[in-house]
Amino acid sequence: MQYVSVPWDFINDFVMDVFRCYGIPEEDAKICADVLLESDRRGIESHGLNRLKPIYLDRIKGKIQSPVTNFEVVKEGPTTAVVDGHDGMGQVIGAKSMRLAIDKAKKYGLGMVAATNSTHYGIAGYYATMASKDGCIGITGTNARPSIAPTFGIDNMLGTNPLTFGIPSDEPFDFVLDCATSIVQRGTIEAWARSGLPTPAGTVISDDGSSMTDSDEILTALVEGTAALLPLGGIGEELAGYKGFGYATVIEILCSALQGGNFMKGLTGIGADGEKCKFHLGHFFIAINVEAFIPLDKFKKTTGDILRALRNSRKAPGHDRIYTAGEKEYLAWLERKESGVPVNEGVQRELIAIRDDLGLNRYRFPFER
Repeated sequence: MQYVSVPWDFINDFVMDVFRCYGIPEEDAKICADVLLESDRRGIESHGLNRLKPIYLDRIKGKIQSPVTNFEVVKEGPTTAVVDGHDGMGQVIGAKSMRLAIDKAKKYGLGMVAATNSTHYGIAGYYATMASKDGCIGITGTNARPSIAPTFGIDNMLGTNPLTFGIPSDEPFDFVLDCATSIVQRGTIEAWARSGLPTPAGTVISDDGSSMTDSDEILTALVEGTAALLPLGGIGEELAGYKGFGYATVIEILCSALQGGNFMKGLTGIGADGEKCKFHLGHFFIAINVEAFIPLDKFKKTTGDILRALRNSRKAPGHDRIYTAGEKEYLAWLERKESGVPVNEGVQRELIAIRDDLGLNRYRFPFER
């Protein structure tokens, strides 16, 4: 797979122009582009440029989500709020919701916002990091299209439902744990399919109980409901798959029951007659003001001491380094900030097609030389 790096300023301007062409207002386009490219900055290619067309542009074109986000606070207390995103851009709903939670935390020590009628909001770590950079502990989660089978089941019932934390540290990077409650997530399989790579055995189960590895077949089967991702821990209880199942269920509840929103099979994006329809996703956002408990510098130092102690502990044979959450993403940014975003051949073709379709002829990509 041939990758070509594109400068960050160039690709940011291009993505913003694309979003504007699709009817997203200027300020919202900035947020959407920032969330999308933050994924690539962190080396999380499954949620970056890979998803510009299939997740966002195609859904706007198909009227599955609205380019204009009507962010409505429908219920509010001193430390809480429920918001309705009216099926606008999930990145805008996510950023505004976490900002509201942070503002409440700064005033009262704690803020929590539950969002309903939203859409795919990109990497959850973006919102947790918003909080950690502002002196708060950030927690967020989202439900999603049904993908995960419950322990001892084969139906795709739960979304990949990440449970994500951002915690301030005195290190150059905060502790940011952003991962799905499945072994792998749909976006990763999409990236493997684009690259012609198989999905590792033991991560996806078919409706006959066997393991699937063909990435293209898996993506089709997930839509058809004849395959399911496995929760963290895998099949059955031997490797504690029930733990991943349990955590995925917690996120499903917090993203639907608090908001009175849709859940599980109500989030398929497929109507009664097989037509594509709106997803109506739910999210939650929590900000905890560290200063409500202890001086921020002292908290950061303790967090940093914990992370350093973990990384300095004895290494297993054949390994010379231990990583803590957020470190690999920080190292990816150090590697990429000068070279730009690496773009694979499949996405290269998509970007050229998007540009030509929109008439954005002032953009000439490095991979076209």
